[in-house]
Amino acid sequence: MMRRALVVAAILVGIPAAAGQTPPAGMVASPCEGLMPQIPEPVKAYIGVISGLVQTATIPPPPPELAAYRQANLDARKSDWADLCRYRADNARLLALPASARRIVFMGDSITQNWGLDDPGFFSGGIVNRGISGQTTPQMLLRFQADIVALKPKLVHIMAGTNDIAGNSGPNAPEDYKNNIRAMVTLAKANGIKVILASIPPAARFAWKPELQPAPRVAELNMWLKAYAKAEKVEYLDYHSSLTTPDGALQPAFTFDGIHPNHAGYQVMVSLARRAVAGR
Repeated sequence: MMRRALVVAAILVGIPAAAGQTPPAGMVASPCEGLMPQIPEPVKAYIGVISGLVQTATIPPPPPELAAYRQANLDARKSDWADLCRYRADNARLLALPASARRIVFMGDSITQNWGLDDPGFFSGGIVNRGISGQTTPQMLLRFQADIVALKPKLVHIMAGTNDIAGNSGPNAPEDYKNNIRAMVTLAKANGIKVILASIPPAARFAWKPELQPAPRVAELNMWLKAYAKAEKVEYLDYHSSLTTPDGALQPAFTFDGIHPNHAGYQVMVSLARRAVAGR
């Protein structure tokens, strides 16, 4: 299980178009030169394979391209901590299209990004995916203006917290997470964008942080998200209840690594999400 989760933690993060290329320095007109992300085709195919597995299945070995993919992403993050370059070109493309092409945007981490690869049909017809693997809420907040507000959608779906609990970008307090969620909701509402706050999906263990027991913290923060959504008069979308076991783990039938949904897990989420965004 540990190898599964560590592999997945690596595969859905960006790769510079030319590994080893020196990025521009200082304040420049094209800060993303040499940092445009691309997912190699063998890695895409591998993601498709493991997305169809359940937690008890044997995960196949990753393609050789994965190691270079992961290292290139680590190099890119040194000069683009919040991954502002990840969607810069696609944002420009969308802004040249009618507003209907970007009416709903999903902000999140690998669980959101994987979702787009598992079910690209859902992310069509004006529904846009802006998930980035491994991200925490401070990183999402930094790119919220570029990846959400600038697109002027009618609705933003925010699902975040797994990596904050894991401490992916360093130690943080629950109030730090809450403040970042508050800031994103404030930015959205100030720009006339309706908000769906999604629950943090269930997880009983992080393979890369085995000393943590995340399930109680997930439950605690989901209770806060639900109460905060009610206070702010925004929608709370509860994926957690449909995916969890009684002890707060992700149901084995809905995951291949205990953290990320598989195809069956995403189908549960799609049914809930479709009802939430219907008519938007």
